[in-house]
Amino acid sequence: MSAGILSWGVYLPYWRLQRGAIGAVLGGPSGRGTRSVASYDEDTTTLGVEAARRALAALEGPPPEDLLFSTPAPAYLDKTNAAAVHAALDLPPWAASYDLLGSVRSGAATLRAAGAMAGGHRALAVVSDLRTGLAGGPEERDSGDGAVAVVFGEASGGDRVGAELVAHAATSSEFLDRWRTPGETDSKVWEERFGQEVYVPLVEAATAEALKRAGVVPADVDHLVVAGLHARAVQAARKALGVRQEAAVTDRIPVVGNLGAAQAPLGLADVLERAEPGAVIAVVVVADGADALVFRATDDLPAVRAARAAAGLATVEELVAGGRDDLPYARFLTWRGELRREPARRPDPERPGSPATWRSTGWKSAFEATDCRACGFRHLPPSRVCLRCRTVDEMDRVRMADVGGQVATFTVDRLAFSLSPPVVGAVVDFDGGGRYRCEMTDVDPDALATGTRVEMTFRRLYTAEGVHNYFWKARPVAVGPSGSDQGGE
Repeated sequence: MSAGILSWGVYLPYWRLQRGAIGAVLGGPSGRGTRSVASYDEDTTTLGVEAARRALAALEGPPPEDLLFSTPAPAYLDKTNAAAVHAALDLPPWAASYDLLGSVRSGAATLRAAGAMAGGHRALAVVSDLRTGLAGGPEERDSGDGAVAVVFGEASGGDRVGAELVAHAATSSEFLDRWRTPGETDSKVWEERFGQEVYVPLVEAATAEALKRAGVVPADVDHLVVAGLHARAVQAARKALGVRQEAAVTDRIPVVGNLGAAQAPLGLADVLERAEPGAVIAVVVVADGADALVFRATDDLPAVRAARAAAGLATVEELVAGGRDDLPYARFLTWRGELRREPARRPDPERPGSPATWRSTGWKSAFEATDCRACGFRHLPPSRVCLRCRTVDEMDRVRMADVGGQVATFTVDRLAFSLSPPVVGAVVDFDGGGRYRCEMTDVDPDALATGTRVEMTFRRLYTAEGVHNYFWKARPVAVGPSGSDQGGE
């Protein structure tokens, strides 16, 4: 069997913003439903890490040798954001990491490139987006935040190919639809009717060519995913493609919003969790032209889904149904930097030093502990000298980022500065040994108790002088939006 999709992972943030809350504050109608919102300590890098962790959780074989990270909203320029994802996943040093940044269409390129790289080894495509807009505008109301990761490769060991990428075609056209110059946070959009007139023929041409290369006709398409930020063009393209109506995928936009670059891979993941073996899946991205990718589900797709279920991974439907939907609009604006609040009366944080950060990459990025070979004592953070038996340099590395635990005790600090007060600190006892005091996130202090199950999540502690300080926090499993226990897919 040729290379194809071995696994996928979806991450949707814990928080949801009621669209009605926007109208309640600003006045006027603002629509129904909710949108997903990245927390104050999340960015496209941390969203991508969480999606990738879920994609890798169900695999038994070797790790990916190529990591492609795509987002229109990178945390860094002039620095490879994929390197932080690589470090957080604890991939081997020889695994390459690359960024594809700046536009929604880069997400389609990431899927296509990872699929092309997968012959002979594995490639991980991570598409992440964090979307905002002017207060009260359609971009703010209808968008959403999230990330999707897809692993391409050949079947090996217990891993199977669930779907093959059988054809791809694209069209390109230089015209002004959506743009944002460097340094701006809000996109500008041209008149919608013009964009619709230009997009639909481009979509039709790309899709027709992709289906031709795949050896199928529109009537053979079992599932159709059409994604893009131009809502009118997306709707018109669905009708123009000649695919039967029941093949079109139900949008998750009313609940989580349009995830921008991540919307197409979200639709693909959604379909893979429902498609029958042999099904033809067409994924069309409408952005600066059109990309059409044609996948065919294999006979092993049910086995791939079974492996994901055995790993405790939630479906897209379960993820969409999760989350907490009472985020105050003022807090959302604060997190997005649209509402300036009085800062804490304390010194500004200092940026992390590059040499010290590099020396402790295993701890900061992969959340590694060390186990003493002599007595078995586990050290968090890592140590060269055993605190129990005093043995020196007899340690084994242990990745703790994927190990669950429970709260031994906790404190709620209502005075410390935070964009999402109060600050909750907890002492966590990890399964199999190890104790550590860390900050919690996505937590309701009133619902927290000793013994609460927690999992670790990669977050941004703060940004100082343009340097993002990433580390791991704990979050309750019982209240998160992902996973079999609503805590982690």
